[in-house]
This record gives sequence, structure tokens and C-alpha cells, in this order.
Amino acid sequence: MKLSFLSIIVFSLLSLQLIAQKDPIHVGVIGLTHSHVHWIFGSEKRGDISITGIVEPNRELASRYADQYGFSMEMVFPTMEELNNTKDVEAVTAFGNIYDHLKIVEFFAPKGIHIMVEKPLAVSLEHARKMEALAKKHQIHLLTNYETTWYPTNHKAYELVKEDSVIGDIRKVIVRDGHKGPKKIGVNDEFFEWLTDPLLNGGGAITDFGCYGANLLTWLMDGEKPDKVTAVTDQLQKENNPNVDDEAVIILTYSNSIAIIQPSWNWPIGRKDMEIYGLNGVVYADNRHDLRIRISEGYDGFSEESFALEERKPPYDDPFAFLAAVIREEMELPPYDLSSLENNMIVIEILDAAKKSAASGETVAFE
Repeated sequence: MKLSFLSIIVFSLLSLQLIAQKDPIHVGVIGLTHSHVHWIFGSEKRGDISITGIVEPNRELASRYADQYGFSMEMVFPTMEELNNTKDVEAVTAFGNIYDHLKIVEFFAPKGIHIMVEKPLAVSLEHARKMEALAKKHQIHLLTNYETTWYPTNHKAYELVKEDSVIGDIRKVIVRDGHKGPKKIGVNDEFFEWLTDPLLNGGGAITDFGCYGANLLTWLMDGEKPDKVTAVTDQLQKENNPNVDDEAVIILTYSNSIAIIQPSWNWPIGRKDMEIYGLNGVVYADNRHDLRIRISEGYDGFSEESFALEERKPPYDDPFAFLAAVIREEMELPPYDLSSLENNMIVIEILDAAKKSAASGETVAFE
């Protein structure tokens, strides 16, 4: 069968469009002091993004990364202005201290450049509200990246609880995150310097790991805000973390359920896990790949089913593939998606209330 000339032209144009859609997104990396930045360098080879420039004033630190990942130091700029004047980027990713997230949004949002920050969104509610206003005004995507967003167990748990109603209505959720502490696990000096600074990080463990639970709960609760927030913090390693908390417990009271977030730099074994209790059973998301369901039988009996889950399919297995798909409009973020701005605004509201509660010793009514 012969194709008409017009059909050939249309087919060629469609083919070119599909090819263009799959060109890597040009990304700038803002900051190298957050050690999670290794993630984006490891992800680049997937082909979803191309790192076209890096902003890092610490040349010695940048040189270490250049040696490890084989990029030229000509890609490294001391300021956002110099990156912007030299390179064309469609998006930037933030891997410096959390206080600087606002500065990054203030600089790039008016230029129509999309932004993904490493968790949490901001150091304070004041910063978060300014960032939200800028993102909306300039119609950019402002996403927040959490390691646990890409865990297949969390998505399987959501499906079992929210879609399949395997355990009945949610009554209690417990989320535990953390490790032995930044000093004990040996984070690099540049990271440690701001991670334990109450201004640059917005707090200690309550910020660093409390955000994970607040993010997951906002997703599970379909964006419902808690009625009350009660929190306590402590310093169990004053010698290592003299200026910030390293232990916290946050209790969230919802209309028909309760949640407990336990962020800590004192877990003897690093963990990121979640338990969801319903009327008829419980789902345990034990880690990235292992999940269990227990269904109640009698007083203390239960049946149990275990899952060993594979990684999610692209682009739902990687933050930067996901970012590229969102920018290309290959997907639309569902309401209160884990990466979304609306979810992460509530996360910062929860953390803000938790810090106020811990400081005052009183429960904070949520606005």
C-alpha cells in the first residue's frame, strides 16, 4: 500500500514530535553539599535528563564530584546568575541547605524554570508560602523529592488501603524514619555543617525525618489536615548535635484517626517504615521492597501475607525521570501527590505546628 505525500509528511512530523518529546530535559544542579546529590549523577545515564550546569561556590567540593563522576569543572559556576547567563536549563534541582530553597525559587521561578527541591520544601511556613506564591504566579512546577516516594511498598500499601479496602477504614498510622545520626553515619563535613544548623535546616531530626511521615500521611489522608498536633523533642547526643534536636515524636489527631511520626537520629539501625492500622487488620511497609498484611482473627490471632516487591515502572521509579515526565506533560500530578506542592505545603504546616508544640509543651490546634 502506497502512502500519499500528505500522509508521509504527517507521519514524519509525528515521528519528529515523538523523538523531540524524548530528548533529555536540560537540568541545572544547584548545590552539592547535600549528599543526596549522588542520586542525580547516578540517574543521568537513564537518559531522561542532561545535567548542563552546576552551581557550587566550593571549588574543592565540586572537584571531588567532578573526579568521581567525570564531568568538566567548566560546568561548575559560583552563582545562579552565572549559570543562567551561560547555560539554557529547563529545570533546576536543589541539593544545598534548605534555607536556600526560597532563594532558588525567587531566582528561577520568574524565568519560567521548573524546580525540584530535596525534602523538605522549606525551613519554615513563611518561606513555603513565598515559594508557593511564586510558583503559582509564574506557572512552574515546584516539586519536592523524598526517597520514600519511590518505594514500591508505600504505593502498594496505598493501593491495599485506599483502593482495595483490605484492612477497612484507617484508625492509626505509625511512621518511623531515621538513622544513628549525621555524625555517627559519617556524612561529609559540608553536609553536616548545615544539617545541624537550626537556621539552615529548620531544625534537627524533627525536620530532617519528620517531613517523611507528614508527607506520607497527607497523601494517605487525601489532603486532610490534622485537627491537632502535639510534639516533643530531645537531645540524646548533645555532644554531636548541640544546636538542634535529634529525637522527636509528633502526634497528629485527625477526625477519625490518629498518627504518630517518630523521626530520630538515634535509631541503632537506619529505617524508613510505615504501619497502617485499619478496623480489620494492618499493613506493614517494612522497607523499600518488603510488605506484609495481617488480617485479624479473633482476639490476637491473624492471617498474614507477605510481598517482595519489584521496583516501580519508569518514570515512577526515579525522581528525575518523574520530573522530566511532568515537564513534558506526559502525566498530570494527582491531588496531593507525594511530590506535589499542595501536599508539601501541608507538610510544612505540620512541621511548623510540631516545632511550636515542642517549644511550648502544649498541643497546637491546626488552622
